[in-house]
Amino acid sequence: MTVFVGIDIGSLETKVVLLENSELLDFRVNRSTFDFKRVGNEMFNDLLERNNLKKSDVYVMSTGYGRNSIDIADDRITEITAHARGAQYFFPDVHSVIDIGGQDSKAIVISKKSGNVIDFQMNDKCAAGTGRFIEVMAGALEVPIQNIGELALNSNNPASISSTCTVFAESEVISLFAKGTKKEDIAAGIHKSIARRVGGMAKRIGVSPLLVFCGGVAKNIAVKKFLEQELGFEIMSPISNGQSNAQLTGAIGAALIASDQSNS
Repeated sequence: MTVFVGIDIGSLETKVVLLENSELLDFRVNRSTFDFKRVGNEMFNDLLERNNLKKSDVYVMSTGYGRNSIDIADDRITEITAHARGAQYFFPDVHSVIDIGGQDSKAIVISKKSGNVIDFQMNDKCAAGTGRFIEVMAGALEVPIQNIGELALNSNNPASISSTCTVFAESEVISLFAKGTKKEDIAAGIHKSIARRVGGMAKRIGVSPLLVFCGGVAKNIAVKKFLEQELGFEIMSPISNGQSNAQLTGAIGAALIASDQSNS
């Protein structure tokens, strides 16, 4: 078998990719909603139909927050392993990975000798430092989420956001706004607080270059910039044909692991 499907069911968005001979042929991204199984099946069937394939033509590997919720998967893999393998697809010499998704963030260290994961930390107890945190803050500022990163980079005087709890941070943002603090300065403070939180977690397990930043939040240019400042070195993010593939890393990794297992 040469055709493999990776399904990464995240808390906020589901990603489905189609690989043939390790080449990315097609993909889909959609909101996960509350019904992981339905959304995953619909996206999978749409992908097959668009590529004139049947279920029997492909091997399916699921990963992510809702990986156990769908019955079309032939096997499952943890998101830690999937993101590490997906990062290696784009950057074979990767040593560390930071993944920031909808409701958790992860820092992963990969062995330079074996290419296997040797350590990781995960923040899954609080939404602070995640995509959901940015969504809430963008709502508080009444700024479209796709624009908040660019807005933050316009700041010359980032505000101080001290709260690590999403609820308290939202109250802090509203208070700053009421005092007349510029939106761009509040936005910059929000992004710097994310970088401080995630960067601190990453430092604790000894991340180092080459570090790949993936997950949906990796498309936010301000988070990337402030993370680089926090860590003190440049970080990379998957891009091909001028398009960010950071959000697809876990699904690609799942499909590649399926291929690795099939060929072993």
